[in-house]
Amino acid sequence: MGIVAGLDSSPDFTRIVVCDTDTGAVLRQGYAPHPVEPAEGGGRPSDVDPQAWLLSLGEAAGGGLLEGVQAIGVSAQQNALVPLDSQGNTVRPALVGGDKRAQVAAADLIDALGGREAWAQAVGCVPQAAQPVTKLRWMNRTEPDSAQRTAMLLQAHDWLVWQLLGRPTRRTTDRGGASGTGYWSAATGGYRPDLVELALGHQAMLPDVLGPSDAAGTTPEGLLISAGTGETMAAAFGLGIGLGDAVVSLGASGSVMAVHPEALVDATGMITSLADATGMHLPVVTTLNAVRALRGAAELLGLPDLESLSDLAMKSTPGSHGLVMLPYLEGERTPNLPHTAGTLAGLRRESMRPEHLARAAFEGMLCGLADALDVLRGRGVDVRRIFLLGAAAELPAVQAAAPALFGVQVVVVQPADYAALGAARQAAWALGVSQGTLDPRTPPMWQGAVAQVLEPGEELAVGQAVRQQYVSVREQTHPGAFRA
Repeated sequence: MGIVAGLDSSPDFTRIVVCDTDTGAVLRQGYAPHPVEPAEGGGRPSDVDPQAWLLSLGEAAGGGLLEGVQAIGVSAQQNALVPLDSQGNTVRPALVGGDKRAQVAAADLIDALGGREAWAQAVGCVPQAAQPVTKLRWMNRTEPDSAQRTAMLLQAHDWLVWQLLGRPTRRTTDRGGASGTGYWSAATGGYRPDLVELALGHQAMLPDVLGPSDAAGTTPEGLLISAGTGETMAAAFGLGIGLGDAVVSLGASGSVMAVHPEALVDATGMITSLADATGMHLPVVTTLNAVRALRGAAELLGLPDLESLSDLAMKSTPGSHGLVMLPYLEGERTPNLPHTAGTLAGLRRESMRPEHLARAAFEGMLCGLADALDVLRGRGVDVRRIFLLGAAAELPAVQAAAPALFGVQVVVVQPADYAALGAARQAAWALGVSQGTLDPRTPPMWQGAVAQVLEPGEELAVGQAVRQQYVSVREQTHPGAFRA
């Protein structure tokens, strides 16, 4: 059939992969950082001119990278809100990332609708600082002139697709991107304009929500542009996960997401009910503490890096000689204990050794993620295989403990541009449907991720005993935390 491209515009850079339409094999790739000044203190800025995304896109696509490409898919950072005026111009720079300025606005919105359960019922998630709906409330409260001029709301991938198509009258998005806004419900498949008005103070135009295999349009040069989606959904699609699969991401914080046939409404707000890029659903549970617990342990033990912590942990045994770490160093979201601290339990003379503390940090991190996994399992989500993502997934101590603690097969995939690959796969799907060679309900079958497969094996019983030890300490320290 030819070649297609996938473009991932992350918070820091644009990455493009050009793939064979039939197999997904990567033929060429390009990369460019966004030309964005860092914020004061060196972190990521909260306000970014979207033109920066276009500039890095142009640079990444240089040197004839897209020559011969028939279709492009766009993945982009989630939660970036691009407010436009009635002429289609940006009212202010895009609001990106986990914008801490909006934390008060999130609490304000939760109260305005009648609490967490009301939001969970309305759109499948409870407002957080990062979400577009919360950023609208912040803008309404702190920049009323900008809010008043806002006539149209787009996210990063919506805006990029619109630019690639030459800024047509019709603006589009997809289910995946829309499900993260806080004003579209994955359960009903429809917008909640009343929530836009609650946040912004007035109505605004919203992009049309396309189906997974739909095309957003064709450029004047004849290049097909697919619907596009958010980075999380694109990465899941690039990995090729399906029913029975979950993805555990090990960043400073952690997340667990799984493919499910229906949207989950969770009154506690622990589950964020997202839509995926295939027509299914992608419930997500987040923990605030994953690799940050490992880094804290490494610093406490005077170790230079996580590899050294892993080597030390491997000198201990499962259960860490009775030492249990509840890794709630930043408070915790799952369970909902925002103001708590971490706990180290089981201190005895024989357990007070560096290797046991190192092992307890790994076990505590993984048991915290297993708690998040159990939130999904408790709602009927089938998990038979776990994809483990993040640099920490390569650590021997993680690989030694994860299968037995999670109780299922663990797949450690090789690092790759999965969001860009997912965007390219979406482009191939839309192209095939437009040519009549692919079914709109069935995405192209591409080669799977290169991975190492780890089985619980004989360690399963030991792992479950370690998990029970952790749960006992959690229940003693925070009784009923998961029932509150």
